[in-house]
Amino acid sequence: MLRDFKPKSNQGSPNFAEARDFFDPSLANQSPTRLKHIPKQKILLRYKIIFGLLIFVFLAGTAYGSFFVYKIYSVGKKINIENNSASSIIGTVKSLAASNAKSLQGADKDRVNILLLGIAGKGKPGQFLTDTIMIASLNPKTNQVALLSIPRDLYVKIHGTNLQTKINSVYQYGLSNNNNDSNAAAGVIEKTITDITAIDINYYIVLNFDGFEKSIDDIGGINITSERDLYDTRYPGPNYSYETFQLSKGFHQLDGATALKYARERHNDPEGDFGRAKRQQQIMQATKNKIFSAGTLFNLIALNNLFDTLGENIRTDISTQDLATFFELMKKLDTNNINNVVVDAWSKDSLLKVSHVQYGSVSAFVLIPRVGNYSEIQDLAQNIFDLNKLTRRKNEIAKEDASIAIINESGNSQIIQKIKKVLQENLDYKNVVILADSNKILSDTTTVYDSTNGQKPFTLDELAGKLPATVSYAINPDIAKIIQNKTIDMTIVIGKDLIQKYNMEENTIQDLNNAQDDQMYINLLDNKN
Repeated sequence: MLRDFKPKSNQGSPNFAEARDFFDPSLANQSPTRLKHIPKQKILLRYKIIFGLLIFVFLAGTAYGSFFVYKIYSVGKKINIENNSASSIIGTVKSLAASNAKSLQGADKDRVNILLLGIAGKGKPGQFLTDTIMIASLNPKTNQVALLSIPRDLYVKIHGTNLQTKINSVYQYGLSNNNNDSNAAAGVIEKTITDITAIDINYYIVLNFDGFEKSIDDIGGINITSERDLYDTRYPGPNYSYETFQLSKGFHQLDGATALKYARERHNDPEGDFGRAKRQQQIMQATKNKIFSAGTLFNLIALNNLFDTLGENIRTDISTQDLATFFELMKKLDTNNINNVVVDAWSKDSLLKVSHVQYGSVSAFVLIPRVGNYSEIQDLAQNIFDLNKLTRRKNEIAKEDASIAIINESGNSQIIQKIKKVLQENLDYKNVVILADSNKILSDTTTVYDSTNGQKPFTLDELAGKLPATVSYAINPDIAKIIQNKTIDMTIVIGKDLIQKYNMEENTIQDLNNAQDDQMYINLLDNKN
């Protein structure tokens, strides 16, 4: 039977028997009578030792916290190129204590986008060309993280200009035209990225090769698993030379120098530049895991060296207070379920294709959208946290199984075959036919005529967005005569507006890979007519 517990009245000296049993297991089986004979001084001594240990732990924790806050503050002051945030150590402490991710830009939309740029650095070949272009998207509400890699050979129009070039030249262009102002240069590539992806960039980080290599060494290396054997006798060495890089398939602990080579190697990867982008994402994930491991977080020497390295080799617009918030947020991110996506031209499902442009005597191979605009890349970027949405939409289009007719009113005889190829090979439409227009009418704009009265909305939406084209539910008489009694769900009338969008010749991935050795450091803007 359970009885109510009633404490005994305090009489004489306090009874330390239970406390002593807790702190000294060897006395747990001693009789209460024997415990009464333990000298009070001995018991008090042990309490003093325990209290002293607690004080030591408290002081050590305070010292660690102070060190941590100071390093974040000092690094933040170094790497923030604007250096205009009224930051202080007290502000940094408050940021760490509050750990309010809602204060970050983009957090109100549950998405913080950080543009990550990797450059060789001053004095190295291609010093300010961006070897790595990646968008890290963080959801501070769900702790989701996604990485979207943009290939450096993507052919783009620089925001605010009429100049076109490979995207890896945009940051260097920004520096050259803004008196080497890193912030202004980053602004140029940020806006160009927004034009491509239709997402806002909230922050940027620029890291050079030396900083990358040394930061990996500072944390004692990283663990990765290589999917294949790598052997490259033409890995870029110092002074435009070549050296051999070799790494076997399987698990490896990489130091900084090897991690950099693993991140940059592409000759022996069957996926070329796109395989390299995947490895870069793999290294980012491994580095994050290593930094936030107990072995690194409680190693003051490693942390001190890491912070110093970052302070010397990073440029960013992240304020000191936001840097502290980011550090706390990074610990919570779910990197076990990260969405890693590379925009590539590797397979028929890829969103890009290979082409080439001529700049004087220089013939440069580039990557362009497989459709006439960036709509597919924008769709991918906007749904990066829920890629299943894109799969569901594709399944709905397949269910609609629309029949499509193409009529050419652009005045360009070649474009109709290019459009048909995109529809059949890239977008997987099974029923596509070309209808001749005997009237020889020319149209300025491309139109999709819907004969289903809105019964196949997913197909109509895709055609309108990806070609692109305007939509009409009323087929004009001339088009109706061409269709006659054929069973057609959608009729695409190609106008002049698609000629420029589809006029570039298509080449192969092999052409791109073969040319990259000679064009690695070519800045197309330096070779324009």
